[in-house]
Amino acid sequence: MATFVKVNSFVEAVAEKVHNLGSDTLAVLLTNTVPTSGQTGSLELTPLTPGSGYNAGGLTASQASSLQSAGTYKLVVNDLAFTASGGTIGPFQWAVLYNITAVGSNLIGYWSYGSAVTLQNGETFLVDFDGGTGVLTIA
Repeated sequence: MATFVKVNSFVEAVAEKVHNLGSDTLAVLLTNTVPTSGQTGSLELTPLTPGSGYNAGGLTASQASSLQSAGTYKLVVNDLAFTASGGTIGPFQWAVLYNITAVGSNLIGYWSYGSAVTLQNGETFLVDFDGGTGVLTIA
């Protein structure tokens, strides 16, 4: 399983009310260009070209829960499936979580899959968000 890496700007964006993770619309895009911890918005990335079942901006990610308990907040997001249709999707190595609602489509974090992935026609790639630990916790 790929490990989630938050971008540094996310911490400041949370503190300055850029994100409302309980109600904002989040999305995941695929890229073959490494994100950096200093980037702030999705427009700073080079996403995959739309086509063959891949939409510009990726897929909308629905929140399964956004709750705090005993001072620890946990965001849980439902899994996403990208399916190639009528051609290939990729190559890509990173799945990037970002906030569509935020004015700058602010980045939250990303997962690296270790090497480039190309989906052949009919293949599906699952972005598997851990329902137990969540995408992220803030304590």
